[in-house]
Amino acid sequence: MPEQELDRYWKTVVNTIRDGIMIVNTRGAIVSVNRAFETMTGYSQDELLGKTCGILECNACLKGMDAPDDHWCDLFRYGELQTRRCTIRSRSGRIVHAVQNASLLRDSSGEVIGAVGTLTDISDIIEKDIQIEAFREELRSRDGFYGIIGVSSAMVQVFDLIKNAAYSDAPVIIYGESGAGKELVAQAIHEIGERRNGPFVKVNCASLTDSLLESELFGHVRGAYTGAIRDRMGRFEKASDGDIFLDEIGDLPLGTQVKLLRVLEEKTIERVGASSPIPVNVRIISATNWNLQKLIEEGKFRKDFFFRINVIPIHLPPLRERLDDIPLLAEAFFRKIRLKSDKNIKGISRQAMDILMTYEWPGNVRELKSAFEYAFVTCHDALILPEHLPPAICRMRQTATPPESRRQSYDMREIEKQELIEALKKSGGNQSKAAELLGVSRVTIYNRMKRYGVNAPRSVELCENTI
Repeated sequence: MPEQELDRYWKTVVNTIRDGIMIVNTRGAIVSVNRAFETMTGYSQDELLGKTCGILECNACLKGMDAPDDHWCDLFRYGELQTRRCTIRSRSGRIVHAVQNASLLRDSSGEVIGAVGTLTDISDIIEKDIQIEAFREELRSRDGFYGIIGVSSAMVQVFDLIKNAAYSDAPVIIYGESGAGKELVAQAIHEIGERRNGPFVKVNCASLTDSLLESELFGHVRGAYTGAIRDRMGRFEKASDGDIFLDEIGDLPLGTQVKLLRVLEEKTIERVGASSPIPVNVRIISATNWNLQKLIEEGKFRKDFFFRINVIPIHLPPLRERLDDIPLLAEAFFRKIRLKSDKNIKGISRQAMDILMTYEWPGNVRELKSAFEYAFVTCHDALILPEHLPPAICRMRQTATPPESRRQSYDMREIEKQELIEALKKSGGNQSKAAELLGVSRVTIYNRMKRYGVNAPRSVELCENTI
């Protein structure tokens, strides 16, 4: 293609390039930009022509403008700029992250007549990097005690009992209402205990029919019943050298209770359709929301089986009995759901938190988490407001005002500060213990103390009064 033809189509070529291109004269006045540059900055070409490139407020170029010599820009001092990261401000005020390259333009005699610069928009990459780092941070730090959040006195007692139970091989039973977190407690016992390297097998006793339950628990041999076309290992065998979690154990039929009693006493199981015992080395962790004593009185639960599984009982308090933990739970659910939803919601309004603090929470922690999942769907504002909460929660709002100690602006930073204060109070100012309560590192506790001005145990009460 002849050179004249190239010159004629050069503007089309430049406008096809996805990077922004800007040409300036020796004083920095813009003389030409391409279409990608207009898109990136939000300025039209007519708005830019004749203006200095300072209109973009490039953080890299501003440093050059402070130079003591005549070189108002680093480019004219050094002749070129290679792959330098910078930020510019668009017409709407949005900060745009970019990679900048630039070179001087010279005439046929070698005289500098201007410069050309390219800008590659990397804002999406920066945003993804920030999001990835947030996910990494989320994965690095587990909330609370092995995923169980709380610094209330009731939960501290539960945590102590979990640690003591974990190092015992005796059966553990967890009592608690639906949604209170019984499975998390069972998981914590497994992860702390000496069987943590073994399997953790979960069985929901209420979800299986009586005919299938024994086969699930103990396995079966081929031909044991219609459809049993091959031998099958049961959950107890799969849990060998580990823990088996029997959720909703109050729903077990009496016949299965008899067979589980034998497992507890003899440490053996028999597959359905077989008569040869199979030894198993399994610790049983069970859970229920039933009053087993009442079921015994009604003849629905065996007393001898109850005494074998009720060796180490752990009573998990409902959420309405540990309201001090709601801000911590709210902060954890808010942070995790915000990462998943990618919504730029800043926090929870005081009015919305007041509703959360006065609601009875019949569904416990599970219902609180669901409330935040609902709020992130309905909220299109900077803060979660009362109208963003599930209608059932708003309708049942109590007229009582939360205690003054809880009336605060529930910005996430303030919730984090309150969480730190409560943990330090519970630990008597011991930073390592506070870190264990919150499920973070001791370095994180130190950084948060520095950030919020909590410098010593004596200062905890003073800081709390300022929230």
